[in-house]
Amino acid sequence: MTEQTKYVKLEIFIPETHFASLREALRSVDAGHLGNYDSCLAYSRVTGSWRPLLGASPYEGTIGEISEAPEIKVELRVAAVRLEQTMAAIIAVHPYEEPEIFVIPLLA
Repeated sequence: MTEQTKYVKLEIFIPETHFASLREALRSVDAGHLGNYDSCLAYSRVTGSWRPLLGASPYEGTIGEISEAPEIKVELRVAAVRLEQTMAAIIAVHPYEEPEIFVIPLLA
């Protein structure tokens, strides 16, 4: 991140069973705060696909086999100065060994 980056967009993929915990974790670190509102995010249902490799410890699936499962894609804006604590909050409640999280710098 550059010093000019004030906000980032996060895209997080998580099982629906963990969505409420994620939303609370995000709120607890003030992620998704927009003006006089907090807990601002969008979510949609998607299908995730992955293949655990040897040495993996998958939340779901079998080593060497392609798996698919429904997930929730969560999108929100976060102040860049809160990114580190937001990532820690996400990882604390996320069940995946390797959470799928995209951090996208925003221009405005």
